[in-house]
Amino acid sequence: MKTSHERTKANAAAELFKKNIDTQAILDELDQGEFEAESKLEAAAIIHNLKKLQNHANAAGMKRFGITGGQVLGIPVPVLRQMAKQTGRNHALAQELWQSGIHEARLLASMVGEPEQLTSETMDAWMRDFDSWDVCDQTCGNLFDKNPLAWKKAIQWAHHENEFERRAGFALMATLAWHEKAGKVLQNAKAGKSMHAGTKTDAKTEAAVDKKFEAFFPLIVQYATDERNFVKKAVNWALRQIGKRNPVLKRKAVRTAETILKTHPKSKAARFIANDALNELQPNGMKRT
Repeated sequence: MKTSHERTKANAAAELFKKNIDTQAILDELDQGEFEAESKLEAAAIIHNLKKLQNHANAAGMKRFGITGGQVLGIPVPVLRQMAKQTGRNHALAQELWQSGIHEARLLASMVGEPEQLTSETMDAWMRDFDSWDVCDQTCGNLFDKNPLAWKKAIQWAHHENEFERRAGFALMATLAWHEKAGKVLQNAKAGKSMHAGTKTDAKTEAAVDKKFEAFFPLIVQYATDERNFVKKAVNWALRQIGKRNPVLKRKAVRTAETILKTHPKSKAARFIANDALNELQPNGMKRT
């Protein structure tokens, strides 16, 4: 499916061809100027519609679940997903929506952004804007984890001190484990392409991808003592999700959980992270608390 950018360029090219006008300079201008103006207008129209859908009762309910920060309109995520489906992928539009600072506009931006258009600078800038767990998780799972830089960013951001920035590192680990199709990850990373294409994998490729996930385990152990709610839940999420990928990683995730208990015996966060993971990864074993 073509993005609105591609449709706009295609329509412009067709009209210019009919008039026998040299198209390239005009299309370049469309890319750099007119398309930006179009995206601003489209973003303004979408934001206007979002504000019309504002629901104060929903927003209050979201606050009780820790969804705060920015201007929260109280629009359900399924509504935003339907809007994203109608809009299509459009990275310039995503950037305009993100800059609005509106909670739901940023969620929508994560759904219409184009992973291959992301730069390292943009990923870092958006990550620094995270002010709620759902914007963090949706952006990582809808957009960031489909860019080859995600592996590097997961490790970098895990070391950040800010609560939502550190959460972003572990949320990326979790969403990579959840979404990643091993058969494409290595070749797409080399080609700089979006990763989630899905294909059958051979043992060698699967093992190579497993190694990339294994690199996350020391960070999970290191930051298991972070008592902040939105960090410890993301660390736990990453550990569980990696462990559910395959039997090899499951065994190593279980060992990592056991290492956490031995290394941090007095930490409440560490006990929660490790025991919850063990309960899920070893459902037939003794229930741990």
